[in-house]
This record gives sequence, C-alpha cells and structure tokens, in this order.
Amino acid sequence: MIQEILAITYFLAPGGIANMAPVLGKKLFPSLAMPIDGGKLWKGKPLFGKNKTWRGLLLGIIVGVFIFFLQQYLYQFSFFKSISLIDYPKTTILLGFLLGLGALVGDLVKSFFKRRIGISSGKPWIPFDQIDDAVGSIIFAAPIYFVGWAMFIYGIIIYFILNIVVNWIAYFTGIRKEKW
Repeated sequence: MIQEILAITYFLAPGGIANMAPVLGKKLFPSLAMPIDGGKLWKGKPLFGKNKTWRGLLLGIIVGVFIFFLQQYLYQFSFFKSISLIDYPKTTILLGFLLGLGALVGDLVKSFFKRRIGISSGKPWIPFDQIDDAVGSIIFAAPIYFVGWAMFIYGIIIYFILNIVVNWIAYFTGIRKEKW
C-alpha cells in the first residue's frame, strides 16, 4: 500500500504543484493578473471570482509541464523509477500539460459551483477545496494514462490530506491568509 501511495502522489505531482503555482507566483506577470471570467456575473454572482486569473492558469500549466519534465529526468534513478506508474521518458510531455491544466480546470469548476451556492472566495468548502486538483488531473490525464479506480481513490484521499497539510504550512508561514 505504501508503494501505491507514493506512486499516485508522484504521478499527480505536476497537477498538485501546478495548483500551488498561482499562489506562489502572485508577483509575476502583473499584466496577466486579470480574472479569467473578466468580472462577468451569472445570476448575479461571479463565474469564478477575481482570484482565478490568466496569470495563475498559465503559470500553473507551465509549472505542471516543468515538473513532468523533471520527472522524466528523475526516472533514470532507481527510487523514482520504482515509484513511477508510467515510463516517463517514453511518455509525451503532453501528459504534464494535461495534469497541470486538469488541476487548474478542476479548481475553476469547483469555484464555479462554490459561487453558485454562495461560498465566497477563500472560504472553505470541504472536501471539494482539497480534492479538485487531483480529480481534475486524473480526468484530464485519462486519455493518455488512466490510473485505475483504486489509484483514483488513493489519489483523492492522499491529496485531501496533503492539501490540508500544505495549506496549514502556507498559513503559518504567511504565504496564505486562510488555513483552508
């Protein structure tokens, strides 16, 4: 079971790290800090919210591809090979793009529904805030590689826990204003 936990965590790393990139990259590319929804409303509520920006989307995708590229390099080392679900050097970099994009689209979909039910940006919506990136990554990666249903469940559980831990660390180090 430890092997499966490490494997799904490692496989989803491009999406998970891509999901953190927008928060860490707030000072980069100020001209791209425009909301994806352009400030438009649907039934009186924002589509996604002002915190879902083009900068965050593009930066997240770039980070996802970079992490996947790093995984391709690390595959030559026995530890990383042993926890890999795929043969990284033989897998197209498109998978890294899809993992990163999937994490961010998962976050956008969750934000859309969060706004519909009246939960404001930054307020917790457990468990959806914690699993949106993992679910999005797995779904978007599926055309190239589907992890299987057991790994899908492991991924959701692991990323639920990891998301809480990472957010608390970010909160206590001052990177985030909210614990969730």
